[in-house]
Amino acid sequence: MTSYFSGCSFQHLAVHGSLRMTCGQRGSNLREYVSRNPPGATFFLCLLTLALSFIVLSSYSNSHTLPNPDITQDWNTLLSSLSQFYLCEKENASSPVHAFPISLLRTTQEKDQKTSVNTTRPLSSVTVLHLRVPLTVTSSSPSAMLKDIGLSTTLTARQLKLGDKDLVNLTFEISSEDSKHICLSISAPTYILPMTLLPPECSTSETNISSVPVEVTNQLPASSQTCYSLYFKNDPALTVMLTLEEQSVAVRHLVEVSACLLGICLILSLAASLKNAAAYRDYLKGQDFQSSP
Repeated sequence: MTSYFSGCSFQHLAVHGSLRMTCGQRGSNLREYVSRNPPGATFFLCLLTLALSFIVLSSYSNSHTLPNPDITQDWNTLLSSLSQFYLCEKENASSPVHAFPISLLRTTQEKDQKTSVNTTRPLSSVTVLHLRVPLTVTSSSPSAMLKDIGLSTTLTARQLKLGDKDLVNLTFEISSEDSKHICLSISAPTYILPMTLLPPECSTSETNISSVPVEVTNQLPASSQTCYSLYFKNDPALTVMLTLEEQSVAVRHLVEVSACLLGICLILSLAASLKNAAAYRDYLKGQDFQSSP
């Protein structure tokens, strides 16, 4: 019995020893292949890094909500473009000739919208929106009153990164009730406006707010004009996110690509190990042939 168990243990140790020798030989084969083929090793490491990156990205995508990459223009983009400009009052802008009620402006814009719809093609129809947006307005003049006032101007769609030469009419209604939001009245062709995930509509105000025409500049003028700056902070509520179904499809595709890349890495490592082992056997056979009498 003692001899039987000692024989079994000897065989067991022999098997483990042979496995360790085989693994060690393959490891040495891979190290020798890497030292002799730097381009192939670099390509292998690039594939492995890419596969691991896709795995990490799929794990992050599975646990976080991601923005929709197909939506290139949203209200965050439009408001961010607006905040790059200064709004400066025109000369004699506060006179009765230039100042007019906001309600009259809205009525005029809505009439223009109906006229545009009736006289032009559907693609060039005009949309008028009155939205409560997260913009903060500050003035360069300490004496300027930033409450119950409206600033009206016209920009091109290119300035707002919405299109080319289409005109966009804007009115900023500043109320004393909320300093972090203003009411933005925008009148523009329908096809250039981001109509997904709109900001909330403005409540109808009974306050008689007069609108002052302003001009848009990229820099503060040297004159003593009263200018207004717009500050905007990105609002996650205005970002269009992927749906759960779209996000699951994206995660599945990332996992599939990662599995394919890992499979390619495994095949390349086995091929390199076998090729180097065959070359080593050929080398040993040549040595034995030279040493034979």
